[in-house]
Amino acid sequence: MATYTTEITSDKLVSDNPIHQRLLKAYMAAIPHVKGDLLEVGCGEGRGVDALIDQVKSFHAIDKNEEIIEKLKGKYPKGKFEVMNIPPFETVESNKYDFVVSFQVIEHIKDDKLFLKEIYRVLKPGGYAIISTPNIRHSLTRNPWHEREYTPNQLTDLCDGIFDHVEAKGIGGNDKVWEYHEANRESVKKITRFDVFDLQHRLPAKWLRKPYEVLNRLNRNKLHKQQSDAVEGITYKDYIEVDNPEQALDLYYFLHKKP
Repeated sequence: MATYTTEITSDKLVSDNPIHQRLLKAYMAAIPHVKGDLLEVGCGEGRGVDALIDQVKSFHAIDKNEEIIEKLKGKYPKGKFEVMNIPPFETVESNKYDFVVSFQVIEHIKDDKLFLKEIYRVLKPGGYAIISTPNIRHSLTRNPWHEREYTPNQLTDLCDGIFDHVEAKGIGGNDKVWEYHEANRESVKKITRFDVFDLQHRLPAKWLRKPYEVLNRLNRNKLHKQQSDAVEGITYKDYIEVDNPEQALDLYYFLHKKP
Protein backbone atom coordinates (compact mmCIF):
# COMPACT_ATOMS: atom_id res chain seq x y z
CA MET A 1 0.00 0.00 0.00
CA ALA A 2 1.32 3.42 -0.92
CA THR A 3 2.33 5.84 1.80
CA TYR A 4 1.26 9.32 0.83
CA THR A 5 3.23 12.33 1.95
CA THR A 6 2.24 15.92 1.41
CA GLU A 7 5.00 16.17 -1.18
CA ILE A 8 3.69 13.14 -3.10
CA THR A 9 0.16 14.46 -3.23
CA SER A 10 -2.53 11.81 -3.21
CA ASP A 11 -5.59 11.54 -5.42
CA LYS A 12 -7.11 9.33 -2.71
CA LEU A 13 -6.91 11.64 0.33
CA VAL A 14 -9.71 14.20 0.22
CA SER A 15 -7.66 16.83 2.07
CA ASP A 16 -5.11 16.68 -0.79
CA ASN A 17 -7.74 17.30 -3.46
CA PRO A 18 -6.98 20.98 -4.26
CA ILE A 19 -3.29 20.19 -4.76
CA HIS A 20 -4.02 17.01 -6.72
CA GLN A 21 -6.32 18.92 -9.06
CA ARG A 22 -3.72 21.67 -9.47
CA LEU A 23 -1.12 19.10 -10.50
CA LEU A 24 -3.58 17.31 -12.78
CA LYS A 25 -4.27 20.57 -14.61
CA ALA A 26 -0.77 20.56 -16.10
CA TYR A 27 -1.57 17.30 -17.88
CA MET A 28 -5.00 18.35 -19.01
CA ALA A 29 -3.57 21.58 -20.43
CA ALA A 30 -0.97 19.56 -22.37
CA ILE A 31 -3.53 17.39 -24.20
CA PRO A 32 -4.09 19.76 -27.16
CA HIS A 33 -0.34 20.05 -27.74
CA VAL A 34 1.31 16.66 -27.36
CA LYS A 35 1.70 14.30 -30.30
CA GLY A 36 4.08 11.80 -31.84
CA ASP A 37 6.67 10.27 -29.52
CA LEU A 38 6.35 11.54 -25.94
CA LEU A 39 8.72 11.27 -22.97
CA GLU A 40 7.59 12.12 -19.45
CA VAL A 41 10.44 12.93 -17.09
CA GLY A 42 9.48 12.22 -13.49
CA CYS A 43 6.09 10.56 -13.90
CA GLY A 44 5.59 9.89 -10.20
CA GLU A 45 2.57 7.68 -9.58
CA GLY A 46 1.33 8.21 -13.11
CA ARG A 47 -1.14 10.99 -12.33
CA GLY A 48 -1.30 12.07 -15.97
CA VAL A 49 -0.73 8.85 -17.89
CA ASP A 50 -4.44 8.33 -18.61
CA ALA A 51 -4.68 11.86 -19.98
CA LEU A 52 -1.72 11.60 -22.37
CA ILE A 53 -1.04 8.03 -23.39
CA ASP A 54 -3.81 7.82 -26.01
CA GLN A 55 -2.93 11.22 -27.46
CA VAL A 56 0.46 10.12 -28.76
CA LYS A 57 2.14 7.55 -30.98
CA SER A 58 4.41 6.28 -28.21
CA PHE A 59 4.64 7.02 -24.48
CA HIS A 60 7.83 6.61 -22.46
CA ALA A 61 8.11 7.62 -18.78
CA ILE A 62 11.08 7.67 -16.44
CA ASP A 63 11.17 8.01 -12.66
CA LYS A 64 13.52 7.03 -9.84
CA ASN A 65 10.89 5.10 -7.84
CA GLU A 66 11.23 1.45 -8.81
CA GLU A 67 8.08 0.27 -6.99
CA ILE A 68 5.91 2.81 -8.77
CA ILE A 69 7.46 2.08 -12.16
CA GLU A 70 6.72 -1.62 -11.77
CA LYS A 71 3.06 -0.86 -10.98
CA LEU A 72 2.76 1.41 -14.01
CA LYS A 73 4.24 -1.26 -16.28
CA GLY A 74 1.45 -3.60 -15.27
CA LYS A 75 -1.28 -0.99 -15.54
CA TYR A 76 -0.22 0.49 -18.89
CA PRO A 77 1.29 -2.22 -21.11
CA LYS A 78 1.05 0.15 -24.07
CA GLY A 79 3.67 2.45 -22.54
CA LYS A 80 7.34 2.10 -21.68
CA PHE A 81 8.28 2.78 -18.05
CA GLU A 82 11.87 2.92 -16.91
CA VAL A 83 13.64 3.43 -13.56
CA MET A 84 16.21 6.20 -13.78
CA ASN A 85 17.96 8.64 -11.48
CA ILE A 86 18.20 11.92 -13.32
CA PRO A 87 19.99 13.84 -14.69
CA PRO A 88 21.49 12.67 -16.99
CA PHE A 89 18.96 10.56 -18.88
CA GLU A 90 21.52 7.83 -19.35
CA THR A 91 19.70 5.35 -21.59
CA VAL A 92 17.60 7.85 -23.53
CA GLU A 93 18.59 8.46 -27.14
CA SER A 94 19.31 11.93 -28.49
CA ASN A 95 16.89 13.56 -30.97
CA LYS A 96 14.20 10.96 -30.28
CA TYR A 97 11.05 12.67 -28.95
CA ASP A 98 8.56 15.07 -30.47
CA PHE A 99 7.48 16.16 -26.99
CA VAL A 100 8.87 15.99 -23.47
CA VAL A 101 6.71 16.82 -20.45
CA SER A 102 8.03 17.23 -16.91
CA PHE A 103 5.69 18.59 -14.28
CA GLN A 104 6.76 19.63 -10.77
CA VAL A 105 10.18 18.00 -11.16
CA ILE A 106 12.85 20.63 -11.86
CA GLU A 107 12.55 22.11 -8.36
CA HIS A 108 13.79 18.76 -7.01
CA ILE A 109 16.86 18.60 -9.28
CA LYS A 110 20.20 19.81 -7.93
CA ASP A 111 21.74 20.39 -11.36
CA ASP A 112 18.78 22.08 -13.02
CA LYS A 113 20.88 23.31 -15.96
CA LEU A 114 21.98 19.78 -16.84
CA PHE A 115 18.37 18.63 -16.44
CA LEU A 116 17.21 21.11 -19.08
CA LYS A 117 20.16 20.33 -21.35
CA GLU A 118 19.15 16.67 -21.26
CA ILE A 119 15.59 17.53 -22.21
CA TYR A 120 16.94 19.56 -25.12
CA ARG A 121 19.23 16.69 -26.17
CA VAL A 122 16.48 14.05 -26.36
CA LEU A 123 14.05 16.26 -28.29
CA LYS A 124 13.88 15.89 -32.05
CA PRO A 125 14.75 19.03 -34.01
CA GLY A 126 11.52 21.04 -34.02
CA GLY A 127 10.36 19.36 -30.81
CA TYR A 128 8.80 20.93 -27.74
CA ALA A 129 9.03 20.45 -24.01
CA ILE A 130 6.43 21.55 -21.47
CA ILE A 131 7.56 21.98 -17.87
CA SER A 132 5.83 23.20 -14.73
CA THR A 133 7.15 24.25 -11.33
CA PRO A 134 5.86 26.31 -8.40
CA ASN A 135 6.00 30.08 -8.69
CA ILE A 136 7.98 31.06 -5.59
CA ARG A 137 6.04 34.32 -5.38
CA HIS A 138 3.03 32.32 -4.21
CA SER A 139 4.80 29.71 -2.08
CA LEU A 140 3.59 29.77 1.51
CA THR A 141 6.75 28.56 3.21
CA ARG A 142 10.05 26.90 2.43
CA ASN A 143 9.63 23.39 1.05
CA PRO A 144 12.55 21.29 2.33
CA TRP A 145 12.01 18.74 -0.44
CA HIS A 146 12.87 21.35 -3.07
CA GLU A 147 16.39 22.28 -4.11
CA ARG A 148 15.04 25.68 -5.07
CA GLU A 149 11.99 27.47 -6.47
CA TYR A 150 11.94 30.11 -9.20
CA THR A 151 10.57 33.50 -10.00
CA PRO A 152 9.32 33.75 -13.59
CA ASN A 153 12.37 35.77 -14.60
CA GLN A 154 14.77 33.27 -13.05
CA LEU A 155 13.21 30.33 -14.87
CA THR A 156 13.04 32.27 -18.14
CA ASP A 157 16.73 33.18 -17.92
CA LEU A 158 17.67 29.57 -17.19
CA CYS A 159 15.63 28.20 -20.10
CA ASP A 160 16.74 30.95 -22.51
CA GLY A 161 20.31 29.79 -22.13
CA ILE A 162 19.45 26.32 -23.43
CA PHE A 163 16.35 26.37 -25.65
CA ASP A 164 15.87 28.21 -28.91
CA HIS A 165 12.53 29.73 -27.93
CA VAL A 166 10.83 30.00 -24.54
CA GLU A 167 7.14 30.74 -24.09
CA ALA A 168 6.48 31.64 -20.45
CA LYS A 169 2.95 30.96 -19.25
CA GLY A 170 1.39 29.81 -16.02
CA ILE A 171 -1.44 28.04 -14.24
CA GLY A 172 -3.57 30.18 -11.96
CA GLY A 173 -7.12 29.71 -10.79
CA ASN A 174 -10.63 31.09 -10.46
CA ASP A 175 -12.01 32.76 -7.33
CA LYS A 176 -12.62 29.40 -5.68
CA VAL A 177 -8.95 28.45 -6.06
CA TRP A 178 -7.59 31.77 -4.80
CA GLU A 179 -9.93 31.76 -1.81
CA TYR A 180 -8.61 28.34 -0.83
CA HIS A 181 -5.04 29.51 -1.40
CA GLU A 182 -5.51 32.57 0.80
CA ALA A 183 -7.14 30.47 3.54
CA ASN A 184 -4.14 28.17 3.33
CA ARG A 185 -1.78 31.16 3.54
CA GLU A 186 -3.47 32.46 6.70
CA SER A 187 -3.40 29.03 8.28
CA VAL A 188 0.31 28.61 7.50
CA LYS A 189 1.04 32.04 8.97
CA LYS A 190 -0.43 30.89 12.28
CA ILE A 191 2.14 28.09 12.31
CA THR A 192 5.19 29.98 11.06
CA ARG A 193 4.68 32.90 13.47
CA PHE A 194 6.36 30.72 16.08
CA ASP A 195 9.50 30.52 13.92
CA VAL A 196 10.87 33.79 15.33
CA PHE A 197 14.46 32.90 14.35
CA ASP A 198 13.49 32.00 10.76
CA LEU A 199 14.80 28.46 11.21
CA GLN A 200 12.93 27.30 8.12
CA HIS A 201 15.51 29.18 6.04
CA ARG A 202 18.52 28.65 8.29
CA LEU A 203 18.47 24.92 9.05
CA PRO A 204 19.53 22.18 6.61
CA ALA A 205 16.61 20.91 4.55
CA LYS A 206 16.93 17.35 5.82
CA TRP A 207 16.27 18.55 9.39
CA LEU A 208 13.05 20.21 8.35
CA ARG A 209 11.42 17.42 6.37
CA LYS A 210 9.79 15.54 9.24
CA PRO A 211 8.30 18.59 11.00
CA TYR A 212 7.26 20.00 7.61
CA GLU A 213 5.43 16.78 6.77
CA VAL A 214 3.64 16.61 10.13
CA LEU A 215 2.59 20.26 10.14
CA ASN A 216 1.61 20.28 6.48
CA ARG A 217 -0.62 17.24 6.91
CA LEU A 218 -2.23 18.75 10.02
CA ASN A 219 -2.82 21.98 8.13
CA ARG A 220 -4.46 20.26 5.15
CA ASN A 221 -6.71 18.26 7.46
CA LYS A 222 -7.65 21.44 9.33
CA LEU A 223 -8.54 23.24 6.09
CA HIS A 224 -10.64 20.27 5.01
CA LYS A 225 -12.54 20.38 8.30
CA GLN A 226 -13.09 24.15 8.04
CA GLN A 227 -13.83 24.34 4.31
CA SER A 228 -15.00 20.90 3.27
CA ASP A 229 -17.09 22.12 0.34
CA ALA A 230 -14.22 24.12 -1.14
CA VAL A 231 -11.63 21.39 -0.54
CA GLU A 232 -13.80 18.63 -2.00
CA GLY A 233 -15.36 20.74 -4.75
CA ILE A 234 -12.28 22.07 -6.53
CA THR A 235 -11.53 20.35 -9.86
CA TYR A 236 -8.80 20.80 -12.43
CA LYS A 237 -11.21 23.01 -14.38
CA ASP A 238 -10.99 25.59 -11.60
CA TYR A 239 -7.31 26.02 -12.44
CA ILE A 240 -6.80 28.35 -15.39
CA GLU A 241 -4.01 28.80 -17.92
CA VAL A 242 -2.70 32.37 -17.80
CA ASP A 243 -0.43 34.23 -20.19
CA ASN A 244 1.35 36.18 -17.46
CA PRO A 245 3.43 33.83 -15.26
CA GLU A 246 3.60 36.48 -12.54
CA GLN A 247 -0.10 35.80 -11.90
CA ALA A 248 0.35 32.03 -11.73
CA LEU A 249 0.53 29.55 -8.88
CA ASP A 250 2.67 27.35 -11.13
CA LEU A 251 4.96 28.38 -13.95
CA TYR A 252 4.04 26.55 -17.16
CA TYR A 253 6.65 26.90 -19.89
CA PHE A 254 6.79 25.78 -23.50
CA LEU A 255 10.38 25.17 -24.62
CA HIS A 256 11.25 24.80 -28.30
CA LYS A 257 14.19 23.16 -30.07
CA LYS A 258 14.62 24.65 -33.52
CA PRO A 259 14.30 22.38 -36.58
